[in-house]
Amino acid sequence: MTRNLTHNLRSDARDNRDRIMAVAREVFAAEGLDVSMREIARRAGVGPATLYRRFPTKEALVVEAFAEQVEACTRAVDEGLAHPDPWEGFRWTVSEVCRLHVLDRGFAAAFSTAYPKAVDFTAVRDSAFRKLGELIRRAKAAGRLRADFSVDDVVLLLMASAGVRNGTPAIARRLATLFLDGSAELH
Repeated sequence: MTRNLTHNLRSDARDNRDRIMAVAREVFAAEGLDVSMREIARRAGVGPATLYRRFPTKEALVVEAFAEQVEACTRAVDEGLAHPDPWEGFRWTVSEVCRLHVLDRGFAAAFSTAYPKAVDFTAVRDSAFRKLGELIRRAKAAGRLRADFSVDDVVLLLMASAGVRNGTPAIARRLATLFLDGSAELH
């Protein structure tokens, strides 16, 4: 909804909003969600009132800042479901979601726990977990995933990925590979 509003803003207001969003995304990715709204306003070169006029709560700022990552997670699960091989679809989805979480500490916190009641995140998270459950069911039916594996195990991976500092794509791949190797059905 807020994306539609940006088209109706004066150019200076749009520039302020764009700076706020750029700073929020950068700060949340590097430092997590503990950065204050006042600090984000300072780094964006706007007054706190300007920030609060656009984003009355930190939750509103977080939801908007991570809209693209939420869409990327949704795409990852959908692409995994579309893969003809259930195990490879599951592997790809887990690897991609792990990468998204390792590379952006703020997103990991926001998506997993920080704002559990945020409407945007709740709906997406619930849908993603339902679809992930289907991926898990398919991978088990193909005989490739441990019988005792559940969606909660993916949540555990996301919690572990939130602890990674200064994550890189290589670290994300390694974490996902170790997780997936431990989750595979032994033949």
